[in-house]
This record gives sequence, C-alpha cells and structure tokens, in this order.
Amino acid sequence: MTAPVIAIVDDDVYIGDMLEELLRREGYGVLRAYSGTEALMLLEDRRPDLILLDLMLPGLNGEEVLPHLTGMPVIVLSARAAVEDKVDLLRGGAADYLTKPFDTRELLARIAVQLRGGTGRRPVAGGGPWALRYGNLSLAPEAREVTVDGEAVRLTRTEFSILKLLMQNPRQVVTKSQLLDQLSVETPDCVESSLKVHVSNLRRKLREAGAGEVIESVWGIGFKLAE
Repeated sequence: MTAPVIAIVDDDVYIGDMLEELLRREGYGVLRAYSGTEALMLLEDRRPDLILLDLMLPGLNGEEVLPHLTGMPVIVLSARAAVEDKVDLLRGGAADYLTKPFDTRELLARIAVQLRGGTGRRPVAGGGPWALRYGNLSLAPEAREVTVDGEAVRLTRTEFSILKLLMQNPRQVVTKSQLLDQLSVETPDCVESSLKVHVSNLRRKLREAGAGEVIESVWGIGFKLAE
C-alpha cells in the first residue's frame, strides 16, 4: 500500500524542514513548495493526498491559492488566531485550521482525521465534488447535499449550514458565536434564540435517517461532532 503524500506549502525553510522530518518519520511521503505560485505549478504534475498550507506566502498568498486546491483536504497553518480568520478560511474550502505555534502531536492527529475514512473530505461516489464525511454521513458543500448511507436527507438551509461548519471542524467545539457568524451570512433569519431549535431539528433528522447521535452539546459554549 502506497504511503499518503502530503504537500507542505510554506516559505519558512525552518518550519518546512521540521514538518518534513516529522512527516517522513511517520511514514508519509512529502512534497515541498515555497510560494503560492510554486504550489500551483507543483499540483499540475502531482496530486498529494493532503496539503499543509501557510497563509503568508510570497507571490500568491495562501488565501489566493486555497480556491484552486480542490479535490484534496487542506489544513491551514497560520499565526493568525482570530476567529474571523478561521471561519473565513473554513468557508473558503479549508478542511481544518491550526494556529502557529502548534503541538506536532495535534497536527499529526488532525492529519490522520483528514486522511482516514472517518471525518474528512472524500470523493462523492461516482466522482464529482468532494464531500465531508463522518461515519455513514456525507455532506457535499458545492452540491448542498447531505446523505446517510447514500440516501438523501432533506435539511433546511440553516440546518445544512450548521452541519457543514461542524463537519469542517472535526473534534473541535464550534461556539454559538461562530455558528451565528456563519449563519448571519448564509441564513440571516437565524438568531441566537432560535439556534437551539435548529440544532434540535437537525439532530432529529439525522437520527431518523440512521446516522445516530451526531451532535453533542458543550454546555455554555456550543456544539461538536460526537466522538
């Protein structure tokens, strides 16, 4: 079985060398690019299984490169810690976001989540756009489709947006304010007083479709995918 290949897109040679040594020690193949332009040129010939993307790149920066990185999970590595930055990048297609400096054990765990058949971006059956997966639950952001064991689940726009943000942040608590920030753009009819109702309806629909108990409440903070 061929080892997964991870592309490191970072102009910081020290960080890139550290990441390459870490990944090779774990058995991964590694590709390197030192600018956004070089990353796009690299991807014309090679197709990594996952990309680690810095934002502050010479030439095309990470935010400009991200829309072109389709068909593979992208973990953004950045010193920018503001919630708004994280939400914007996740909306823009990133599978995960890790703030520098980070613990290498956490990075490896997040990489494993994206590469395995649990929560992560995987091809939708029959080709087409990529999807987020959690067990037997699949969500295709571009097609705005949710399925459980291949059967469609009818969700409202608000329910779809809630589920998408949770699946884009596996093993992380998504705060109520983060949810409301995204919902204010995608479904402005949702307010804090109705958020709990939307989550409750979403849970019920997923449970009835056979996905089980997908969403956990974190008292006083927000919600997360069940582990």
